[in-house]
Amino acid sequence: MNQPENSTEFIPKDKASPPARPEDVLPETLQLIPLATRPYFPVLVQPVMVDQVPWGEGIKVVADSAHKLVALSYAVPGENKIPGPEDIASIGCVARVLRVHHAEDKIQFIAKGLRRFRITEWIRKTPPYIVRVEYPNEPADADDSQLRAYAMSLISGIKELMSLNPLYNEELKEYLNHFNPNEPSPLTDFAAAITSASAVDLQEVLETFPLLARMEKALLLLNKELEVSRLQAKITDQVQEELSGQQREFFLRQQLSVIQKELGITKDDRESDSDTFAERLVDKLVPEHVQHRIDDEMDKLQVLEPASAEYGVTRNYLDWITSVPWGVSSEDRLDLAHARQILDRDHEGLDDVKQRIIEFLAVGAYRGEISGSILLLVGPPGVGKTSIGKSVAEALGRKFYRFSLGGMRDEAEIKGHRRTYVGAMPGKIVQSLKEVGVQNPVIMLDEIDKIGSAYQGDPASALLEVLDPEQNAEFLDHYLDLRVDLSKILFVCTANQLDTIPGPLLDRMEVIRLAGYLTSEKLGIAKKHLWKRQLKRARVPLSKLRISSAALKMVIEGYAREAGVRNLDKQLSRIVRSSVVHLLEKTKEKIFIGTKEVEEILGAPVFRKQSPRKGVGVVNGLAWTSMGGTTLAVEASVVHDSNRGFKQTGQLGSVMQESAEIAYSYVAGNLKHLGIAETFFDKAMIHLHVPEGATPKDGPSAGVTMASSLTSLALGKPITRNVAMTGELTLTGKVLPVGGVKEKVIAAKRAGIAEVILPIDNERDYDEMPDYLKENLEVHFASDYQDVAKLLFS
Repeated sequence: MNQPENSTEFIPKDKASPPARPEDVLPETLQLIPLATRPYFPVLVQPVMVDQVPWGEGIKVVADSAHKLVALSYAVPGENKIPGPEDIASIGCVARVLRVHHAEDKIQFIAKGLRRFRITEWIRKTPPYIVRVEYPNEPADADDSQLRAYAMSLISGIKELMSLNPLYNEELKEYLNHFNPNEPSPLTDFAAAITSASAVDLQEVLETFPLLARMEKALLLLNKELEVSRLQAKITDQVQEELSGQQREFFLRQQLSVIQKELGITKDDRESDSDTFAERLVDKLVPEHVQHRIDDEMDKLQVLEPASAEYGVTRNYLDWITSVPWGVSSEDRLDLAHARQILDRDHEGLDDVKQRIIEFLAVGAYRGEISGSILLLVGPPGVGKTSIGKSVAEALGRKFYRFSLGGMRDEAEIKGHRRTYVGAMPGKIVQSLKEVGVQNPVIMLDEIDKIGSAYQGDPASALLEVLDPEQNAEFLDHYLDLRVDLSKILFVCTANQLDTIPGPLLDRMEVIRLAGYLTSEKLGIAKKHLWKRQLKRARVPLSKLRISSAALKMVIEGYAREAGVRNLDKQLSRIVRSSVVHLLEKTKEKIFIGTKEVEEILGAPVFRKQSPRKGVGVVNGLAWTSMGGTTLAVEASVVHDSNRGFKQTGQLGSVMQESAEIAYSYVAGNLKHLGIAETFFDKAMIHLHVPEGATPKDGPSAGVTMASSLTSLALGKPITRNVAMTGELTLTGKVLPVGGVKEKVIAAKRAGIAEVILPIDNERDYDEMPDYLKENLEVHFASDYQDVAKLLFS
């Protein structure tokens, strides 16, 4: 088939492949290669890459043929990897294969577009495809002026596009090497081909044979491309402008820094940091091994770039190590009179505790220093453990630092993290030294009985080194990796109970017990401290709001009977808040709080005044809890006499159940000695109950009380004396010593009990109690239960 008159074939320059001349005959059947990305235009000379399978066989046929022509047609992407005939556009571009290159499973060849074709028949519908084609003419359906105008618009657009994006220059050179720029058809195809339009839009241009219509579509795509390129150029200019400004500012700052450094006006970051760290060490007595480490780290800092991560790690380490108060200590004020004055000012009562602290300070005053000491203040909540620690620090003139150990699970909180971890820092001990700025502060370890443990480690074990006077002079913090002297620190620990403190840790501390307060002591605390503090917090003048002693006593006995004064403080706060409302509403100019006003504000009393329980089988015992001492009634009753049995209720723990069994066995085995009928227990079903069944109870100290309850029941005699008791009972009737004697005696006095029975071995504990606790209280000591029985049932 001869080429049409309006052919798009042109005579290329030298070194180009021979083009299809008008006399050349284009074949009617061609090997077809589908293109998945975009259509191929007659003006293009570009590499094409296809899969070896299934197109390798067809490419080989083309390469071995005389004309070396192949049909390239756009294939719409579908679900199948290999497009079928229905996916392939019927109009494409015939191209000459110039050079073929095989690479693994791919074939790459240079294709030179010649002219459009239309598929008339599919000769082979499986890859490699073979099609029969025709070569339609491209009519010029407009006059020369119209074509010239469109051509000038296309040329103008191409020029502008080249100026905006230099990447198109190579494609323009390749076009000029093969075509005459004055021919409108190749120019139109080239204008469309260089755009980044969608494959569908380009295929529409390729399928448009009338030249004027094709030029309109190509010009539209070219204008869109120009808009995108202009926007891209604008964005690029803005970015470049910003970068240029930043670079200019950077270089100016660098020059300014060099000039200032030459003039001695300023220093760079490394010199500034080094000078800061060196200044911190001026007045410190740094140990030799520490100074050696600091020098090594300072040398490392000088060679590191400030922007590097290692510089930040080294700087943080130097920041911590130079912040430790090496050799810096405050002077102790070893004045016992001053210490006693501070303790009396801040705390009402607690004379025995104050005396223990004074004795402790006296030993330090005699030696000339207080070091290597660890105190443990044990007592119920709200009795003033933390405030005593603050008073000790003030009495000695030392800095005070407190942190809580409650719930702590990671030993790194005590000994620090190793420097290899991200965000590593020293432990709480080193942090506290940095905070106070001296080596001999008073550090309070609060809630030491509530330390946790987890897979991260056991903080209680880490504290063994901290709280051991023989070891803490060389305490090793994991972050600093240096020995730190903690021997000059006075550690004051607090706890509510000793049971949960590990034995080795408890062995390192000197225990000082704080029992609860009596009503008289609470009254003094409320008058001198709590009420004034509440008024001060509310900024209410003392003259506008007053409270009577009777009202305070009512609050103490009716609303705040616990061992400490924390709840008492809360109740007084409620009274102040309610009174402030009346002052603001101006219903009253001055307010006086009496017993009537207390009940109006706080409601009905939570605790009613109760006399000691009395009756057959009813005995008052004394118990210790983490909240302080308390009275505990024990009741015994005969359920029926059809068969023998013994039952206990009241949420008793395993130890308390054993105490009940021992008491039952002892009384049943000593009926004659106790004056009980020998047949009483033979058919009696005994029920022993400890009231307040919702509260769990446990401990060995109720044995004497339970035996007395069973004896009273068996004898049918109530205990007429106003007495309460405590003590552990054995099967042979021996009364063994118990703990918490002071708390139990305070509970007895608080409940209005006049007599107390204690084990003989607790006589020493009673003798050490202050005299005010012994007033109006008769105490009996028993070594055997027969002593108790004689006292109660004689």
